[in-house]
Amino acid sequence: MTDTVQTTGGTVRGTPTDGVWAFLGIPYAAAPVGAVRFAAPGPAPRWDGVRDAATPGPTCPQAPYAAPAAALLGNVIAPGDECLNLSVWTPDPGASGLPVMVWIHGGAFTRGSNRIDSYDGRAFARDGVVLVGINYRLGVTGFLSLDGAPDNRGLLDQLAALRWVQDNIRAFGGNPDNVTVFGESAGGMSVAALLASPAASGLFHRAVVQSGNATAASDLEDARRVGAVLADRLGVPATAEAFGALAPDVLQAAQDALGLDLAQNPDPARWGGSVVQRGLGVMSMFPTIDGEILPSLPIDAIAAGAGTGVPVLAGTTTDEFRFFLVPTGIAAAITDDNLPFVLQRYGIDPALADLYAAHRPGATPGDVLAAVLTDYAFRSGTVTLADAVARRGGTAWLYEFAWPSPVQDLRACHALEIAFVFDRLDVSHRLTGDRPPQALADEMHRAWVQFATTGGPGWATIGASRPVRVFGGEGDPVVADPRADELACWIG
Repeated sequence: MTDTVQTTGGTVRGTPTDGVWAFLGIPYAAAPVGAVRFAAPGPAPRWDGVRDAATPGPTCPQAPYAAPAAALLGNVIAPGDECLNLSVWTPDPGASGLPVMVWIHGGAFTRGSNRIDSYDGRAFARDGVVLVGINYRLGVTGFLSLDGAPDNRGLLDQLAALRWVQDNIRAFGGNPDNVTVFGESAGGMSVAALLASPAASGLFHRAVVQSGNATAASDLEDARRVGAVLADRLGVPATAEAFGALAPDVLQAAQDALGLDLAQNPDPARWGGSVVQRGLGVMSMFPTIDGEILPSLPIDAIAAGAGTGVPVLAGTTTDEFRFFLVPTGIAAAITDDNLPFVLQRYGIDPALADLYAAHRPGATPGDVLAAVLTDYAFRSGTVTLADAVARRGGTAWLYEFAWPSPVQDLRACHALEIAFVFDRLDVSHRLTGDRPPQALADEMHRAWVQFATTGGPGWATIGASRPVRVFGGEGDPVVADPRADELACWIG
């Protein structure tokens, strides 16, 4: 078996470990630096000889996570020009016809990369899947709307990576006609956007949306408003030329300050309705309805038929929003008196608190807020997406990850399921604790492999009812319409 693979850019040399070959840090597009920092992704570089692919490539510019998230989430920041790179794990470069999975990382469209330990694809390759992990431009360079620059540059990067997969994955043993794209949080929102985008047609054949939704996109007017605010703070015009002349650290500092301001002052009159409502006050940069890559809000495009023929697996964790409320101390600060005002800040009827509290005897007001916001921000949008696929005659499955982490009373919080999907519990202890259940990782990882390999994860599709595969819960593993009365408050 050879250790080299011929790609469209040149020959790369990988590294075998325990029967899995890793080819890391391969550029799929031109380095987005200098005059092309805010341009559409250009052609990947070509090289002579053999390029060593034994170490991961640079990450896209970003800031470290702030406390307390930094103590819970792994992240790597590795500066370098060739940040638009991808890594491939394969059981055998000499094989043919293996299913392919392409992972799109999360991080609120401002952080993350393919270098994070829990995204290592060796377990997928061990089980017969060619796994590809990609980087894409983040924050200002990826998603800020500016004159003289195409919108949705981060999505354009993802599309370029998927085209690279189509052109090259056979050389790694993969089947370009059997590509599953999957992602979590911002990565899941990216998958929904790709389902809705006409530019992605034919680039993938199955989709997994983990803790995402199909409503994370701003109107162009709102996106330009955010760009104008940032430009005013920087003292420059809201143009690609002006922003391109600024040092990356200056842009990063301005972006971080903007995100903090938005989180503390989510006033729709100031920022635009879609920015606040779809960004939930915790995201300042995300995809834009530009009329081209995203012709409309993703959920509307999908309901109208975009992504037809692509089966969808979608789900959430049971306690998503605890990640954002418990470590920060916000949950502990919620009282019976201030809970109604917090819900009103999000435009939520305070009366919903009574329904959620009645189903959770002994819950604190902070627990109730976390449950309400979990359904508001994650579960309702996920079910709406799956329903839209099913109603147009497509195939969709729902799951829920329910195993409660013992760490900081996070329970089944946001991002907890990723290490189980990737079967990388060995590097997940900050979120899972020291003794996460390997049997649960075996179950969940197997379902994802089965979906990529056969087109189905192993339980019934949604239709007249919504069977939900509950991973790590108590009782039956498949539950019909769990907590249906609460969900009905959001989607009818």
